[in-house]
Parts: sequence; structure tokens; C-alpha cells
Amino acid sequence: MQDVKPAVQENAVVLEGERTLGRGALNAMKSGLRAARAPYVLITMGDGSDDPAAIDSMYELARGGADVVAGSRYMRGGHQVGGPLLKRVMSRTAGLSLHWLGGLPVHDATSNFRLYSKRLLNQVTIESRGGFELGLELTVKAYRLGMRVAEVPTTWRDRTAGESRFKLWEWLPRYLHWYWRGMAGRLRSNR
Repeated sequence: MQDVKPAVQENAVVLEGERTLGRGALNAMKSGLRAARAPYVLITMGDGSDDPAAIDSMYELARGGADVVAGSRYMRGGHQVGGPLLKRVMSRTAGLSLHWLGGLPVHDATSNFRLYSKRLLNQVTIESRGGFELGLELTVKAYRLGMRVAEVPTTWRDRTAGESRFKLWEWLPRYLHWYWRGMAGRLRSNR
């Protein structure tokens, strides 16, 4: 938490340690979302790839009524530094196509650097089963429920230590499930 701004530190509770749902990043995120009692819940990656400088802006948008605030690499002012080329291309293509074709009000649908309202979390059931599709799932669900979804530019930096546990080919079908649900949101609203 040393990189987090003092205003956030005063209002933040870091949930770590007890994993009530089992191992893995998804279960850690789901356990944290379930245990959180604050009106807003922030998910950021433990490898330091997300830029904490965006948190205050995310919090302000949430306080202004947004139920999902995405840290976006692909909107104006956002950046991605490093990472495997195929993963970068697929992520950018998914995010921008969901935005321009599917109407999703964020440019970066696949990042999990998100701030959620407890209102949203209390209204939906998390269906994600593995991988990192959780951010896409909750963003699509909020959009389809007519809840406010917003974004702020951020810079994502590939990890400098350790190994990523991201399993692209294993998790791709789960991402595609929520990708097509996001695309269907535009089709349903155009009827």
C-alpha cells in the first residue's frame, strides 16, 4: 500500500490472507468482493501492473454515481507498457470492438483494474469460474442492467518480477462468453 495516495489509504481496507473460496486469482477477488463492507470496492493486481495514480479519479467517478469505474489502457491518455504481443492485440481488439460495436461504455473491457459499487455487487450473482474474466462479466452485467459505467485513463505495466499465471488459451472461452453477452447488450437495446 505504500504507493497508494494518502486519501485512499485513510479510507481503504486491504483484504488479504484468508481465502474462503480456494486458491487462484479469481477466488481471491471473489472472496474480497464478498467480504468487503464499504460502499465501493477496488480490485487491483498484486503484481504492481496497475497504476495507483488512477485510484482517486476512479473513486470520484464512483462517488458521482458510477457503479463500475474501469482503469482503461485503451482510451485517450491510457497506455500499455509491455506484455506479450498476442495478448495485447486480443485485449485491445476485444475492448475496442465491445466499445464501438457493442456499445459498452469503456474502451478496456478485459482489465480487472476496476472499482465497483456495493450496489452492483449486491444486485448480481458472479458466474465467473476461473481466470480473469470477472472484470468483463461485472462490467457487462452493469451495462445490461442500465447502471452507470465509467472509465479513467491509466497506464498498465507488465510485471518486472515473477511469472504471469495468465492462461490465455484455457481462459479464452470464458472471456468469449462475456464478450458475446456484451455484444448482445447493444442488439437488445436496438430492438
